[in-house]
Amino acid sequence: MTADRIFHFALLIHILNGSIALVIAPLAMVTVKGGLWHRRWGKIFFWAMAGVALTATVMCFIRSGVFLFLVAIFSFYFALTGYAFLHRKRPEDRPGSLEWCAAIAMLLAGIIFFGTGVLDANLGAERWLRLVFGFFALLLSSLDLRRFFKPHQSKRAWMYEHMGRFLGAYIATITAFSVVNFQFLPQFLRWFWPTGIGVPLIIIWQAYYKRKFKQEAPAQHAPASVAVNQP
Repeated sequence: MTADRIFHFALLIHILNGSIALVIAPLAMVTVKGGLWHRRWGKIFFWAMAGVALTATVMCFIRSGVFLFLVAIFSFYFALTGYAFLHRKRPEDRPGSLEWCAAIAMLLAGIIFFGTGVLDANLGAERWLRLVFGFFALLLSSLDLRRFFKPHQSKRAWMYEHMGRFLGAYIATITAFSVVNFQFLPQFLRWFWPTGIGVPLIIIWQAYYKRKFKQEAPAQHAPASVAVNQP
C-alpha cells in the first residue's frame, strides 16, 4: 500500500471517529452521572478520541506536518487525563506511567508550540495559533505535574477534573469540525470560538455541581441529628 493510500485510509477512519465523538459526547452529558449509559457513552467517546489521535498521527507523519501532530497531542490529552481521573479518585492514588508520559508529552508540545510561535515571524496567522496552544499546553501540563506531587484533597476533585477534561476534549472535537467546515470564518475565529463558548460553560457546569453537593451535604446529616434528639 502506497503512502497516499495509507493517508486516505487514515483520513477515512479519522473522519469516522471524529463523527462518532461529535455525536456521542452529548449523550454522555445528558445521562445520569455514573449511570450505566453515562459510562458506556463515555467509553465510546474516549476510544473514538483515541482513534482520532492515532489516525491524525499517521496522517501528520505522511503529509500534514508537525503542527497538526502537536494539535492531536493537545486534543487527546484532555480525553486521556479525563479518563485517568476515573481511576485516581482519592488523593492518595498515584498517577501511573502513562499519565507521566502524557503530561511530559504535553509539556514538550507546549514548548514547541510556544517556541516556534515566538521565534518564527513568518508563520502569519498560524503564529498566534501556536502561541495560544503553547500557553494552554504549558499551563495544563505544569498544573498536572504539580498535582502529581500535591494532589487535590477534596473528595470530589476527581469528578470536576473528569468533567472538565472530557468537555475539553469535546471542545477539541467541535474545533476540528469548525476548522474544516466553517471556511467562511476568519482563521483565528474558526479555531477558537468553541473554546470561547465552551470554557465558560464548563465553569458554570462545575459550579452547578459544587452548589448541588454543598446543598445535599446538610440534608444527608439531618436524619442523624434528628435521631440524636429523639427521646
